[in-house]
Amino acid sequence: MGGAHHLGQPVRIAPAQKSDEADWCAMRSALWPSGANGEHAAEIAELLVDAGTTINLIARDQDGRALGFAEAALRHDYVNGCKTSPVLFLEGIFVHPDARGQGVARRLVDAVAAWGRDQGCTEFASDAGIANTSSHAMHTALGFVETQRVVFFRKTLA
Repeated sequence: MGGAHHLGQPVRIAPAQKSDEADWCAMRSALWPSGANGEHAAEIAELLVDAGTTINLIARDQDGRALGFAEAALRHDYVNGCKTSPVLFLEGIFVHPDARGQGVARRLVDAVAAWGRDQGCTEFASDAGIANTSSHAMHTALGFVETQRVVFFRKTLA
């Protein structure tokens, strides 16, 4: 999957493979630091054996440098703001800071959307932390529409 350009160079979007493991893990750790203690590596190893109903894409420049990744899944449970099932859900997306604003996220999301359409999905959803305004802006720029804001609470029962 060719496409967008990063600093004038073509970007290749492809399903994650064993050779992507280290780069994918590093980018996941940058996006989700709490899983950097080996959880990401274990999850990636499982996904590489059996992706199930997920798609996991890696974006690379023409020199092979990893620029970003996207992970998405089919969700059959209720997804806020959606009316159909399954729903294509963007579980995570990351683009290296020096590659942002160059169309890499758009190419990743477009590739995920194409896969979702092939799976029969008519809705594509995502989420972001309530304070993550840069993610909100990216989602809006990519055509997502905010459906609601939620703050979750919990109480320990002794």
